[in-house]
Amino acid sequence: MADDPVPTLYDWAGGAPALHRLTEVFYDRVLADEVLEPVFRHMGPHHRAHVADWLGEVLGGPAVYTDRHGGYPAMLAHHLGLAISEAQRVRWAQLVAGSADAAGLPDDPEFRSAFVAYVEWGTRLAMANSAPGASPPPAAPVPRWGWGEAPPWAG
Repeated sequence: MADDPVPTLYDWAGGAPALHRLTEVFYDRVLADEVLEPVFRHMGPHHRAHVADWLGEVLGGPAVYTDRHGGYPAMLAHHLGLAISEAQRVRWAQLVAGSADAAGLPDDPEFRSAFVAYVEWGTRLAMANSAPGASPPPAAPVPRWGWGEAPPWAG
């Protein structure tokens, strides 16, 4: 119906189950990847689930990452000082985008465009925040990604 609201990317993707499948497929690939395995070889047992929670919140789902894991300040703390290289950023983006098919995420161009746009934006922000001497804002909202582009935020 014309009055139906537009679904969030989270709902369109299949909600939490789909994003948990994505992070399982993705991190299995990460651990087999020569560029990313050294960065993630010591990740904790809950890392995959936490990333799924982050993605869920970013894509318009419930605020699970904020409520359970500390929101933006916690995510920022995980990246500070990592000195993520461009090669690592690109490989992360490639692997997560490529994992979407195997995880059964929707393959329509509109969803994939929005998803890949977030991945590109988020990995560039993570790389910048991880740079030696970076001083990103210590508090910000978790970004909420939609079908268009990132909403502007001025901290």
